[in-house]
Amino acid sequence: MSSRLEWLGSLPLEDAEAQLLTCCASRRWARKMVANRPYMDEASLDEAARAGIRELDWADIEEALSAHPRIGDRAEAAKPQELSQREAQWSQEEQSGTASAEAAVLEELRARNIAYENRFGHVFLIRATGRSAGEMLSELHRRLHNSVEDERLAVRAELADITVLRIRKLLGLI
Repeated sequence: MSSRLEWLGSLPLEDAEAQLLTCCASRRWARKMVANRPYMDEASLDEAARAGIRELDWADIEEALSAHPRIGDRAEAAKPQELSQREAQWSQEEQSGTASAEAAVLEELRARNIAYENRFGHVFLIRATGRSAGEMLSELHRRLHNSVEDERLAVRAELADITVLRIRKLLGLI
């Protein structure tokens, strides 16, 4: 077991939950992850995170989505606490593909984000890490045509990917 996994396993329940909530804002998910400690290796932690996302009710997914800004919007820390600032910094890093995007692409992202929210009732979620603004816009266009059921599956998959990336950041693995 790595020292970072030992660190996560040794935290008091409330502290561990607070740390994990920066990776996924679903309280149910964070409580389950804390309850299933210790994790023997990175692979078991990753799988537990993904399994936890798959098991969430849609209301829990919506709770997690509430912590994600629109693609192209800058995340701001809601409170001057370290954890909120960490989430805002991660979001900004993850969406770095929009930093150099042309104004027309950003404007179309804004317009399509609103269309998406009107259609599905929540923010468009995509693992933005490593993707350009154009790639994210293309995926947004494609997913606007999904059924509600298909889109919920896509959102779960994206949330799981984002969550695993953030856990690795939390543990200093990337």
